[in-house]
Amino acid sequence: MKQRLVVATNNKHKAEEIKDMLLDFDFEVLSLADLNIDIEVEENGSTYAENALIKAMALRDLTEGWILADDSGLEIDALDRAPGIYSARYLGEETPYLIKNSMILDKLEDVEDRSARFVCSIALVFDDGSYWITVNKCEGSISESIQGIHGFGYDPIFIPQGHSSTFGVLSVEIKNSISHRAKALQAVVQYCKLLTEESYV
Repeated sequence: MKQRLVVATNNKHKAEEIKDMLLDFDFEVLSLADLNIDIEVEENGSTYAENALIKAMALRDLTEGWILADDSGLEIDALDRAPGIYSARYLGEETPYLIKNSMILDKLEDVEDRSARFVCSIALVFDDGSYWITVNKCEGSISESIQGIHGFGYDPIFIPQGHSSTFGVLSVEIKNSISHRAKALQAVVQYCKLLTEESYV
């Protein structure tokens, strides 16, 4: 019987991305939409890890199975690591990312140091309330223009280290092998495999 894994997000793009990354593993992956759960959780933590755990714990009384929640953000060194943990709320939650990305590029006009990174923390909460957390990064830089239509959010302005194109241009396959969320999910999968193996010892 497959292990039920509930992804605690209302972001359909993020849920689909996580589902795609976990296709090869023995999980029944369900999103909040799959379970008809509509909940908004106040992310009032001071770190990605705290926010991920807050979101996961908020679902404990609403569903069964393991709960996976993530918090991620873009850190731009020239902007004092903004937008950081406020990435989703940066310049207003309802502001389209096309405008957010354009405004970030405007702020970085003539700035030489364009170093940046995507950060992702995933919290995995188990049936008994115990939890495990990982934090992973994808280093890179901010492009000089909006590039590509793939991905979502800040993807069209972020160039991952070792590449010359943004996540908006690179294929989904490449992104899902090197991104901050991919690295975090790979850590989750390895941890879950270890738990499964130990349960049969």
